[in-house]
Amino acid sequence: MRKLVGVVCLGSAVLLSACGDKAGDADVERAFDTVNVIDESNLNDIMLTVADPNEAVNYFRRSLAEHPDRIDLLRGHALSLVRAKRNTEGAVAWKAVVEHAEVTNADRVEYADALIRTSEWDTAEAELDKIPPTYETFKRYKLEAMIADSNQQWQDADAFYEIAVGLTTKPGSVLNNWGYSKLSRGEYSEAERLFGEAITYDDSLFTAKNNLALARGAQRDYELPVVPMSQIERAQLLHTLALSAIKQGDIEIGKGLLREAIDTHPQHFEAAVRSLRALEANVTN
Repeated sequence: MRKLVGVVCLGSAVLLSACGDKAGDADVERAFDTVNVIDESNLNDIMLTVADPNEAVNYFRRSLAEHPDRIDLLRGHALSLVRAKRNTEGAVAWKAVVEHAEVTNADRVEYADALIRTSEWDTAEAELDKIPPTYETFKRYKLEAMIADSNQQWQDADAFYEIAVGLTTKPGSVLNNWGYSKLSRGEYSEAERLFGEAITYDDSLFTAKNNLALARGAQRDYELPVVPMSQIERAQLLHTLALSAIKQGDIEIGKGLLREAIDTHPQHFEAAVRSLRALEANVTN
């Protein structure tokens, strides 16, 4: 019986600190602190992925009120603001992160991203310049390419886009950006190729499909691109081609494409109807 009592007491010392052992008390507290840190880390991750972005902002703000110097909380707060599309606040929050003693290169990339979202291109470029060239990630080079584009440094932009594409298995969005860069330079054939490639990686990218229609229209090719599309997307792309035709003076082709877009759309296509009415009224006048 004494042995059983001893076992119970020993178990209580480990789990409940019941046997009066001060060292045991400290060990138990440390053990529970470790569990709490793990649980909190998991909660932080959840707030950054599945939680509503604005709820996540409030969560991290409450946490920062208790632990204002923790970089993981500062980082979570900044990420949540950007996810919530509160970009100005997000840039300010990321500035607090990069001023922290434990700042990383990844943090500087995220700060540059937030700055670009608020059109602070020069500051974003300066921030990326602080990162050593040995730090090579998809996002870093995607941002470098975008900044080179904004400076019309086309050779650098192409080089950065090419590196970025090679650093990800999902290059659809960056190929679309690269294609738009080519489109803005008037390199329509190359832009068309890049938009088509973007769609092969992600056929849900309607922006790339619309840009592809713009690139074809700029070459006076008014045939719909052969890409996966819904009926609504088909109508929208016909509308884009129509506007391209009208812009280049191919009025009758544009009118025909507008009519086809209206007939194709499963609902009332107000934008196409308005464009056709305006065009017919202008021609009549």
